[in-house]
Amino acid sequence: MILVDNYLSIDERSNVDEVDREIVRLLQADSSLSARELGDLVGLTATPCWRRVKALEEQGVLTGQVALVSPAAIGLDVTALVHIRTNDHSSDWLDRFQAAVEHFPEIVEAYRASGEIDYMLKVIVPSISTYDEFYKRFIQAIDLYDVRTIFVMEEMKHTTALPLHYLDA
Repeated sequence: MILVDNYLSIDERSNVDEVDREIVRLLQADSSLSARELGDLVGLTATPCWRRVKALEEQGVLTGQVALVSPAAIGLDVTALVHIRTNDHSSDWLDRFQAAVEHFPEIVEAYRASGEIDYMLKVIVPSISTYDEFYKRFIQAIDLYDVRTIFVMEEMKHTTALPLHYLDA
C-alpha cells in the first residue's frame, strides 16, 4: 500500500496508471469526449482508450455521466446551506431522516457532519418564499432539534472535478 500525503494511491486501489489518470482528468472536464477524441488526447487509438474507460467504470473509478445544469438558467436562484442538529441519534431516526432527505428534490446534497452540526444540507430553490414552503414541509416530515439556514449570497467556486494531484506517486 502506498500512501501519498496520507491518501491511498489510486494505483493501489484500482490499478490505474498515468494514462488512466489523464483519462479521468479529461472526462471530469468534458464527459462528452468520444473514445477517439479522448484517445487522441492521451496518445491511444479509440479501441484501447474505450477499453480503459470501460475498465475504469468496472473498477468504480468512473461512476456515471451527467449533464450539468446552471441553476440560474432554470430559475433556481436561491441556494441554502441548512445546518441541522438532532437529539435523537438512533438508527430508526437516521432511517427516517434519510427517507425524508431522499423525498425532497430541493435537497441536492446531504452530509452527516462532526462537531456542533449533525447534518448539513444544500438546498436549491427558486426563491426565499419557496424555501420557506420547503422548510415547512421538511420539518413536518422529520423531528429536528435545531435548524439553521445560511443563504448563499455569491458562489465563489463550484466544481465537480475531484483533485487528482493527490494521486501522483
